[in-house]
Amino acid sequence: MTESSLADELRTLIGKEGEPLIIEVDKTAIRMFARAVGHTDLVFYDEEYAKSKGHRSIICPPGFVGHAIHTPLQPTGIIGSSVTRMPAIKAQFRGVLNGGTEFEFYGEDICAGDILKGVGKLAEVRERAGALGQMLFVVTETNYTNQNGKLVATQRGTAIMY
Repeated sequence: MTESSLADELRTLIGKEGEPLIIEVDKTAIRMFARAVGHTDLVFYDEEYAKSKGHRSIICPPGFVGHAIHTPLQPTGIIGSSVTRMPAIKAQFRGVLNGGTEFEFYGEDICAGDILKGVGKLAEVRERAGALGQMLFVVTETNYTNQNGKLVATQRGTAIMY
């Protein structure tokens, strides 16, 4: 299948939501992510300190929303919280690059102990010629709601396939 016909096929899926993914937000993962990216604010590490600042528990740093629940009976086949699953598409290309990930947060803390539901959809598909040949840009969008049904974040990711 050529990139153009694949892009046309993918465009028919724009806006169609995938299966929800349940995500747990836990203290250890928050602390590990905060440490890995260099955050030093104690709201990401110390629960009592976070509570003294008006939060329910330690809070997720920007760019982190927990990890998908994985069990042997219901394997996710993914890493982290990403709800983008396109293995059949990726298999048709020599390589895949992360073209960027953006988060929008809506003012509600995402704290340790929260359970989020992530629902992803294909948002955009475009093609472009590059130095390595024809490239396909696939943009996905995932909305995260908390255990109270409130939208807390939207993640927008771009995969570049060549």
